[in-house]
Amino acid sequence: MKVTEHIKGAKGQTLFSFEIIPPVKGHKIQQLYDNIDPLMEFNPPFIDVTTSREEYIYLDRSGLLDKKLTRMRPGTVGICASIKHKYNVDTVPHVLCGGFTKEETEYLLVDCHYLGIENVMALRGDAMREEKYFTPTKGGHSFAVELVTQIQNLNCGKYLHEVIETDDCANFCIGVAGYPEKHLEAPSLKTDLKRLKQKVDAGADYVVTQMFFDNNKYFEFVDAAKDIGINIPIIPGIKPLAVKRHLQLLPQVFRIDLPQDLIDAVDDCANNKAVRQVGVEWAIEQSKELKAAGVPVLHYYSMGKSDNIRAIASEIF
Repeated sequence: MKVTEHIKGAKGQTLFSFEIIPPVKGHKIQQLYDNIDPLMEFNPPFIDVTTSREEYIYLDRSGLLDKKLTRMRPGTVGICASIKHKYNVDTVPHVLCGGFTKEETEYLLVDCHYLGIENVMALRGDAMREEKYFTPTKGGHSFAVELVTQIQNLNCGKYLHEVIETDDCANFCIGVAGYPEKHLEAPSLKTDLKRLKQKVDAGADYVVTQMFFDNNKYFEFVDAAKDIGINIPIIPGIKPLAVKRHLQLLPQVFRIDLPQDLIDAVDDCANNKAVRQVGVEWAIEQSKELKAAGVPVLHYYSMGKSDNIRAIASEIF
């Protein structure tokens, strides 16, 4: 079932969903199951599975360093199929521009169609670790709107090199990212909203926001989006703080602001166990206010751990 169908079927009730990260290659999928199991009691209608970019590693070849391109967390589509089969829940693989050619993207989407995966999250992706700015893959897309267009074309039977007449076209529900405090590369929030509107016009069906810690940022973002004609569901993304280092790391990486009350509470913590509890309590209050406002879904960034997400969900759902 599509994400938008789940939202419509909920009839105004706020749903629970979360995002997971594939394990590093060489690890078993059981560690994912161990973190998913405690969250299934809250009946998530869908689970997102991220896709990792390729990165360079350096291998020592008798004193010489050999630079090789690799992907440390492969298997997104396979993991989606496994979760879908094991838990009877819809899954949403993340599809990236960065690191994939248009042909590779088409093959991935065809695989999703074969497996009965009806939802995809279309993202540009980040720059590689060694890049200061995002560089498009040769033969790939430069912007998420181009990726949305390719997916929508596939929904119409328009493949890259041919049009296929079939009664069994793909019919993907397309999610895209939104940024309540603007994308870090956008010159202004207004410009970023225009880019979001382009993705919606290209065929995006719903939006999931970047993390934020001040609900007013989300409410203002939704109002601004509606003002320019964006009328699809906008799902808030919530991430609980877990370690003190997040005070520096999250603003640096995601260009977001943290409320002073939250900063002060974390500063007063004696250790990361206390920080984790502050993060849970803050996310609970965020979630309560958002749910009271009637958001369609509360979407949690689990980062591979579920204990804090479970503590939050236990108070909300």
